Amino acid sequence: MEDTLKEKLWAFIAENNPDLMFSLQEDYSVLKYLNGKINALLPQLEQWKKDKVPEYIMEDMAMRELTADLKPSKFHYIRNILEAEFETDFLRFKEAGVLTYEVVNLMETSKEAFEAINFSEENKESRRLRYAVMGMIAAYLESR
Repeated sequence: MEDTLKEKLWAFIAENNPDLMFSLQEDYSVLKYLNGKINALLPQLEQWKKDKVPEYIMEDMAMRELTADLKPSKFHYIRNILEAEFETDFLRFKEAGVLTYEVVNLMETSKEAFEAINFSEENKESRRLRYAVMGMIAAYLESR
């Protein structure tokens, strides 16, 4: 089960947190990260096994635990704003094959806004955050 969880966690990271994926690959620390996350969850997995929780439910609960600190996805948040509000640039990046790269750059550019508003599931719909990120996206695009 642990290998399955590592595979699912890595797939989640690749889809929702490519900035983390690139960082882990750059530092050659993918396995260290994945093993650390799984090892921290081992006591809970053992308890679920003792409680005779079905494996498919254990996997689902484990993935919720493993990905809790990776949500909401800043990558998807910025990608959605770029697509909705800056459609021409979104399409240009997509056609050039650099959309993921540019969104990761925008994540770094928007880092202060996410930190200032403490981006979370509870405030991901904040208009203040959306306008702050839109302003940063506009400034980034103007500088290109």
